[in-house]
Amino acid sequence: QVQPVESGGGLVQPGGSLRLSCAASGSTLGYYTIGWFRQAPGKEREGVSCISSSDGSTYYADSVKGRFTVSRDNAKNAVYLQMNSLKPEDTAVYYCAADLSFRTVQTMCLMGPDPFAYWGQGTQVTVSS
Repeated sequence: QVQPVESGGGLVQPGGSLRLSCAASGSTLGYYTIGWFRQAPGKEREGVSCISSSDGSTYYADSVKGRFTVSRDNAKNAVYLQMNSLKPEDTAVYYCAADLSFRTVQTMCLMGPDPFAYWGQGTQVTVSS
């Protein structure tokens, strides 16, 4: 059983960058489809980006396409979310989630949180001047 752990959140000015990391204990992240989700106050948790375990295919929500990049480093047992050109509306708690799934990454991200069995505790990202 995998236990994701996020890190890298913080306070950044609009236009700035952050890199979130998702590490794991208990298992190898490379076996899992990984999803990055975020939840702002008063809003539902939404899928931001997902990356497959098999071929490295990725999916991005329209709101972050062209600004965020998801990648994985199996040697370090980690998945990253590089966030550039950050906007105030990106402010949220960001979660890393993992699941053993044969669905496509687009399906996994669009289905929302339910398909993902394993969740980290979240890391706060605040974009403000």
